[in-house]
Parts: sequence; C-alpha cells; structure tokens
Amino acid sequence: MLAGCATTGTDRYGGETSQAGQLLVVTTADWDANQGRLQRYERNGQQWRPVGDAAEVTIGRSGSAWGLGLHPAQRDGPVKREGDGRAPAGLFRIGTAFGYADRAATALPYSAMTVSDYCIDVNDSPLYNRIVDAKTVGEAAVAGSTEPMRRDLHAGGDQRYRQGFVIEHNPTGVAGAGSCIFAHLWKAPGEATAGCTAMDDGEMNRLLAWLKPEAQPVFVLLPQAQYAQHWRAWGLPEPTAR
Repeated sequence: MLAGCATTGTDRYGGETSQAGQLLVVTTADWDANQGRLQRYERNGQQWRPVGDAAEVTIGRSGSAWGLGLHPAQRDGPVKREGDGRAPAGLFRIGTAFGYADRAATALPYSAMTVSDYCIDVNDSPLYNRIVDAKTVGEAAVAGSTEPMRRDLHAGGDQRYRQGFVIEHNPTGVAGAGSCIFAHLWKAPGEATAGCTAMDDGEMNRLLAWLKPEAQPVFVLLPQAQYAQHWRAWGLPEPTAR
C-alpha cells in the first residue's frame, strides 16, 4: 500500500520521474505474484497526490521481471525475456492508446486498430516490438507473430484489446528482451496475462480519461520489496505498511 501525499524523494537520477506529472503505480507481493494493485498519482509541487481509489489488476501469469525502461539496469531479480510469461518491472513511459473503435475518450494519441495490424513478437524480426500494418509492411513481415491487434477478428471475439495503451518497455527493440507490453482489458476478472497489465472496463476508462501526454506520464510496476528499495532514488511516492 502506498502513502497518501508523500515526498517524491531526491530525483537523484533526474530522468526517471522528475519531469512526470502523472504516475500509474502497480505493486505486487513479490516477483512471482500475478495480481497487483494500481494507484494513480499526480504531482502537487514536490509531492505525489493519490487520485481516486486503488484498483485490482492482473499482470503476467508468471509474475514480473526487470524490464528495459527509464530506470537504471538491475540484476537483483529475474530479467524479462520473450515468452517468459512475466510482466516487465521498472519505470516506463506511456505510449499510444489503441482500441477497436474509431476514436476514444482520451487525450493520449490514439490508434484505431484494423484486421491487418499486428505487434511483432518474433525475436529476429527487424520490426520486433513494433505495431505494424501488414498492408504496409507486407504479409511476410508479420508471419509468425502471435499478436494480432484486432483479437476480436482473429481470436474468436476476444475483447482484451478493445481498449488499451502501450507501456514502452524495450523501446529500442532489443531482440529477445520482451515485446508487445500493454495495459488492456482482462479476459475475465482476476485472469493473468502473458506479460501485460490487465483490468476491468471501468478502470481502463478512468485511466484513458485521466492520462495527459503533456504530463509525461510514467507507468511503474514493482514488487513491494523492490519498491521499498528504490522509491526514494527514483522519485516515487513513499511506501507505507499495509
């Protein structure tokens, strides 16, 4: 559980959260937990102020592991790899919103997905970890990808990608380091994911309406022990005991 209005810490690394005006913070019990709690925060001077109530979310079915993002490289735990079923842990920029509809109630840049849009999860592809349109890059370029972005059309009406946004893990596309990490709707309440963060429709609607690109929002996912270790240096809200 995180504190109400807490100091941001020293911002000693400068780049992690010092420019952010909004945070989405997910904490889990440990590296292997696939359930967590998400809390919104906005900056109030030199403090973080919680916004709304915490929400239940699910993450990777195998838990979490250090990803590639805004935080310094870490080795005190598992490291995210393609196909490991773990959600990337650390600090990450929030990218484009996406969905099945032509538009969404959000200030984030929005991409309406089509039947030919895929996120490439093939390690040796030059398009690895990118959302592309097969009509543009060619059918051969998306061959082998398991991430069609219109899952309703490719996977029996699946609604998980009906609303979501990109979590910018591994933005440079390091091969094998993990790809296609999103916040999206869960298939069923409490059901874990392959590595994304999932939630119900109501919470997703609140996030999309609240997030503002000018606030340079940052997504944070950490097990409680790692949060307690890094919060001050990374400029996060102060942790408190449950």
